[in-house]
Amino acid sequence: MTAALLCFLLAAPLLLVAGSPVHNSNNGTVPLVLWHGMGDSCCNPLSMGAIKKMIEEKISGIYVISLMVGKNVVQVSMVCSQLAQDPKLKGGYNAMGFSQGGQFLRAVAQRCPSPPMKNLISVGGQHQGVYGLPKCPGESSHICDMIRKALNNGAYTDLVQKHLVQAQYWHDPLNEDLYMKHSLFLADINQERAVNETYRKNLQLLEKFVMVKFLQESVVDPVDTEWFGFLKSGQAKETETLQESALYKEDRLGLAAMDKEGKLAFLSSEGDHLQFTREWFTANLLPYLH
Repeated sequence: MTAALLCFLLAAPLLLVAGSPVHNSNNGTVPLVLWHGMGDSCCNPLSMGAIKKMIEEKISGIYVISLMVGKNVVQVSMVCSQLAQDPKLKGGYNAMGFSQGGQFLRAVAQRCPSPPMKNLISVGGQHQGVYGLPKCPGESSHICDMIRKALNNGAYTDLVQKHLVQAQYWHDPLNEDLYMKHSLFLADINQERAVNETYRKNLQLLEKFVMVKFLQESVVDPVDTEWFGFLKSGQAKETETLQESALYKEDRLGLAAMDKEGKLAFLSSEGDHLQFTREWFTANLLPYLH
C-alpha cells in the first residue's frame, strides 16, 4: 500500500495559471496571486474558481492569477520564474495562500523579492509545519500516534523530501535534530539551520503578513501553526505561541520586528479548515487586497 501511495504522489511538477481575462494596468488596483491548498486546483468552480470570481466581482478590474502547482519542491522556483515574467506584476502584487499555499507563498516572499509582494494573506497555512494527519489529531488517538511515528521513519529520507510535498513541512518535535538536518523546505525557510539575512530582509519588505486560524480545525495539527505557533520541543502535547518561540525571541525571520511595526495580523474564523462565509471573507480579507 505504501508503494502504491508513493507512486500516486510522486507526480511530475506542473504549473498552470488561470488569469483574469481583462486587466487595465492603470485602474489603480493591485494584482493578486492565489495559491491553492492540497487536493485542490486553480480553477475548481466550487473552491478556488469561486473565490477568484468573487474577488473579481468585488474589486472591479483586478488582475488575479490562480496557480496550480505539482507535487515537487521545485514548485516555489517555478512560481518565482512565472511571476517574474509577468509584466502585469512589475509594480507589485498581493498574495493569498490557502492551507499549504500559505507557507509556499511565504517562501516566494523570502526567496524572490522581485516583483515585490505587498501583502501576504495566509488562510489556514502551516508555518511551523504539521505533526498530525487530516482528521486524525495524534494526541487523542493511539492509532494516530502509531501512524505518525511510522511516517517519521520515512518523512526525512532524501527521496520523500524531494518528491512528496507534505513531507516538506512535516515537523517532528520529538526529533528536532532530524528535522533540522533533513527538512529541505520548512527548516530552510524558517531559518532552523542558519540565519539567511536575505530571507529576513525580504520578509520584512511585506506591508502586512496576515494569518488566519480556524477555530474548529480538524485537518491541521496542531492548529497553532496557522498563527506560526507549534508544539513545544521534545514532546507532542503542549503548544506555544509564535511570541513564545525561539524563532520569535531570536528574531531569526524578522517576525518580532514586524510585530512591533504592526505588520502582523492574526485573524480567526469559526468553522473547520478553509470553511468561511462570503460575508466573513469580504469583511476580514478583502480590505487587504485594495
